Amino acid sequence: MSVILGGLHGDDGWRLERYVQRGGYEALRKVLSGMAPEQVIDEVKKSSLRGRGGAGFPTGLKWTFMPKNYVGEKYLVCNSDEGEPGTFKDRDILRFNPHALIEGMIIAAYAMGATRGYNYIHAEIWSVYLRCEEALAEARAAGFLGQNILGSSFSFELFNHHGYGAYICGEETALLESLEGKKGQPRYKPPFPATYGLYGKPTTINNTETFASVPWIIRNGGQAFLDLGRPNNGGTKIFSVSGHVNRPGNYEVPLGTPFARLLEMAGGMRGGRKLKAVIPGGSSMPVLPGEIMMQTDMDYDSIAKAGSMLGSGAVIVMDDTTCMVQALERLSWFYHEESCGQCTPCREGTGWLYRMVHRIEQGRGQQADLDVLLSVSDNIQGRTICALGDAAAMPVRSFVNHFRSEFEYHITHKRCLVDRPEHVQEKVA
Repeated sequence: MSVILGGLHGDDGWRLERYVQRGGYEALRKVLSGMAPEQVIDEVKKSSLRGRGGAGFPTGLKWTFMPKNYVGEKYLVCNSDEGEPGTFKDRDILRFNPHALIEGMIIAAYAMGATRGYNYIHAEIWSVYLRCEEALAEARAAGFLGQNILGSSFSFELFNHHGYGAYICGEETALLESLEGKKGQPRYKPPFPATYGLYGKPTTINNTETFASVPWIIRNGGQAFLDLGRPNNGGTKIFSVSGHVNRPGNYEVPLGTPFARLLEMAGGMRGGRKLKAVIPGGSSMPVLPGEIMMQTDMDYDSIAKAGSMLGSGAVIVMDDTTCMVQALERLSWFYHEESCGQCTPCREGTGWLYRMVHRIEQGRGQQADLDVLLSVSDNIQGRTICALGDAAAMPVRSFVNHFRSEFEYHITHKRCLVDRPEHVQEKVA
């Protein structure tokens, strides 16, 4: 069963006419024909839909944080700033099924009393942004957006907004700062966006995939969505599978699907090689050895029990030719480069992490470096305004803890433990 990506065929599958043929905007009509806002939220709660952007927070519960009796503008924001390495699901939703997102945002706005919304899109997918502009124009012309939608008393306007490719703007308060025309840096919390968000007004922010799941839930019922997955892990999830597999791509499967099955769907290991490690939820999540992943199911609770997090659902697969030192070096370089510099532990600590891992990769490391890496990670994690510090520290801790012997070998022998193919031997400058 596919909630978001199923039934999409042809170059015009994203168009309004084709979306309506698939049952599009039936959920909105159902909502506006007699459902109270509280009923909409109850169905989303019942569905056990959890935030698909990374945190996995219960969506229906989040919607209740929006103040009901607030007098004035309330905002709804979609986080389509998909910058997490390994993640490429949201851009496919925007490219192939943008009206699912639009309908989901309209329904969410009705449930929370928001009258204006923004879809913040990653700037490096400009063609997708332009397509979303076309989709908005279609929806507006058909009466699904604007004043008195479908003849009701409910009005809502939605706009696309493109960012400028900064990873930090995937953090919700940095995204709000960018929307306001400011430098994209995270805000201190509290106050939280639900009470003081965009332009100081109550704001709810959800991920693209989260909003796009809402129409199916309203059409078919929250219980039906929950039944697709597992208790506390309702519905399907789109996993972006990349790395050493035969068929990298996006796979929408029920939450709770065994990783072994997902790997099979992706064509298995490239060249028939042995699975070594997997990052199950995007580059900021802790890495897990292959033998653990092969016994793990793909849902929030199972991945947490295994020692990592489901995150954005970006599954990065590594085979036995992967040098874990080099892999960590590349990740550490990324977070060092993408730190906004606002917090000292992150601004300075990410540089320390990268330089130390780089030194080990270059054959100049010392055994004591491994304990220093863990110590620096401890001094970053949990000590920054946003989670970028944690995102930089968690890969370091997990790589060193799970593959310490490989790091020790690299330090002692000043070369990789594995014999890497020629095409992966380039080092980060």
